[in-house]
Amino acid sequence: MGITKRDFLKIAGVSAIGAGAVPASKAIAGFKDQVGPNKEALTGERWAMVVDVRKCPEGCDDCAKACHFTHNVPEFTYNKRHEIKWIWHEKYVNAFAVPENEGEYVDKATASRPFLVLCNHCDNPPCVRVCPTQATFKRKDGVVMMDYHRCIGCRFCMAACPYGSRSFNLKDPRLGLDHTHYNKDFPTRMKGVVEKCNFCAERLAVGKIPVCVEACKHGALAFGDLADENSQVSKLLRENYTVKRKPELGTLPMVYYIVR
Repeated sequence: MGITKRDFLKIAGVSAIGAGAVPASKAIAGFKDQVGPNKEALTGERWAMVVDVRKCPEGCDDCAKACHFTHNVPEFTYNKRHEIKWIWHEKYVNAFAVPENEGEYVDKATASRPFLVLCNHCDNPPCVRVCPTQATFKRKDGVVMMDYHRCIGCRFCMAACPYGSRSFNLKDPRLGLDHTHYNKDFPTRMKGVVEKCNFCAERLAVGKIPVCVEACKHGALAFGDLADENSQVSKLLRENYTVKRKPELGTLPMVYYIVR
């Protein structure tokens, strides 16, 4: 004979008493303590990154390798349409989309140099405005995030992003991972969703800087809070001439480049 609902509740009540049940208020308080913010988390009002192109050696991709491993970015080398990128190198003309007549007199060293590109975490992000499900959103500290569970794969954000910083999982990204060597601490995604750089939000939450900055052995990358005048990025912007990608569009990118 099956157990009734009343019998189940009786058993559950006795079990709770036997286990030393605590008042609900204390239980909830304890739970809040467990899920509260990490005291070691890095906090800032406006996170930004500075790329010193002068220090970025051609052919080095340590930052991209570290980023892609840490975030389980799949590798599909046999089909360009399936490629997923969080951080990569582009030619000058592609990174800054300079019309031919404007880039005609750019020095050859700059024109031929690869530029590191990623999501710009814009202050005025068009991707956020067009997303119908709020799957892409901007945090108070300026980081533009993705909620993969809300993403419906409409790709409006990709159309709105003028930097090509988003990738669409045309096929199951798990098929592009080495299942003997991947990061079990970061979630894998699914087919049919968009993804991109997240400024290592999961690392900031536990007191760590972005992994690309940590992996760079040449000091070409800096990350910090622009609201803090003593931060490394603030000092670099004061002391160097910097450029941003497509500033004329009014998206207000938060990735800066030192080019000379």
